[in-house]
Amino acid sequence: MTARAAVAAGHPATAEAGAEILAEGGSAADAAVAACLASCVAETVMTGLLGGGHAIYHDAATGRARNLDCFVAVPSGTGAPMESLQVPFGEELVHYAIGASSAAVAGVPAGLDALWRAHGRLPWARLVEPALRLARDGVAMPAAHVACLAMLAPVMTMREGARLYAPGGALLAEGEVLRQPGLVAALDLLREEGAASVYSGTIARVLLELVDERGGALTAADLAAYEALWTEPVEVAFAGHRVLTRGGLSGVAETLARYDPAGGPSSLLAALEDGSGPDGHTTNLTVVDGDGSVCVLTTSLGLGSGDWLPALDLHLNSMLGETDLVLEPLRPGARMASMMAPTLAFDPASASAGSSVELALGAAGGTRLRTALVGVLGAVLHEGVEPQEAIDRPRFHPAGDVVNAEAGVEEDWLSALERRGRTVRRWPGRHHYFGGVSASGRLGSGADPRRSGAVRLP
Repeated sequence: MTARAAVAAGHPATAEAGAEILAEGGSAADAAVAACLASCVAETVMTGLLGGGHAIYHDAATGRARNLDCFVAVPSGTGAPMESLQVPFGEELVHYAIGASSAAVAGVPAGLDALWRAHGRLPWARLVEPALRLARDGVAMPAAHVACLAMLAPVMTMREGARLYAPGGALLAEGEVLRQPGLVAALDLLREEGAASVYSGTIARVLLELVDERGGALTAADLAAYEALWTEPVEVAFAGHRVLTRGGLSGVAETLARYDPAGGPSSLLAALEDGSGPDGHTTNLTVVDGDGSVCVLTTSLGLGSGDWLPALDLHLNSMLGETDLVLEPLRPGARMASMMAPTLAFDPASASAGSSVELALGAAGGTRLRTALVGVLGAVLHEGVEPQEAIDRPRFHPAGDVVNAEAGVEEDWLSALERRGRTVRRWPGRHHYFGGVSASGRLGSGADPRRSGAVRLP
């Protein structure tokens, strides 16, 4: 891969943590672990250590690309009834269910451990240090995270969350420092005990005590049985390139197969149509190291359950309450479905994966992440646009009969949709509703301004 080593992520502190590790000779896996742990401090409105995720890793030395499933698993216990909550998402009211019984088995710690063991070079304890530093110092809230916090205030200020996100009774504003002192203790435990702390160690014990107290469904056996899983990617041809991604609920491969980027926005709209609604909050990071290895990692807590571990400031996920993910009866131990889709595109001149990654990218945004990913892939691979320019372009997203459109989407096209009977909701500017992409490739790197994203070089 000819791309320069870089980290693109959803927060400057996340990107800086990864770049720090790359500068010390760490691999893409090392940098992704450090960046993800940093995101669990800096981006707790979007993600957290007790959430789940998916990754794709391309090893330049072997030419092999693999997916890593570290998404949440269904617990075996029977929890108390969940609490219903409505959250305004733009002009839509979205229904969620929260509380300790909405928490599934976390996969992020096991996923980070699997990445490090398979492809890491630096000591585990070193990878925890950037996140620990952030936890000790606190981290300034960027504009996009403040906007998300305001939208999610009903859950983020429940119980223990009020102390963190509304100190003194007012929500944190842009530039104010988010302080989560319990995360210092949590990360110290993770540094000393490793990922096992969440499954069989000190963090597991605190987690199970809280779950028992508040009527959750997690059991010690659920935690002990969890493991991250390496799987083979799904391959699809698109714009003359080989694209490797995830199958299942993400729908990216199927959408790319239907989408002709030469057909303009109408072709993209037709490929995207599915009538889905929004779901929880997510973040993504993309790392390229100096050897050309690549890691894309997407993680999420869902909305978050509204429960934090005492003295550790770790927010429980709410994946069992995410209606868009519960599409079939839940089986204890089974992975929940996910829309996450870390993706790699390979140079068309390459006969195999080799070392010719053209573009590596992932996105946050629930159902909108597919829209964002496919649009950026089309712009970069078909038009030759630089990743940052492709990410910055205005987006649209269909939700049922409504086409949501950011300011700047071609007005003549939107008017033509209305003449054909479609409803168009025009948003006044960029908005985190439309997802958050981070990407690195031959033409450069880019991070999404909709999520206050950033790119950093080692």
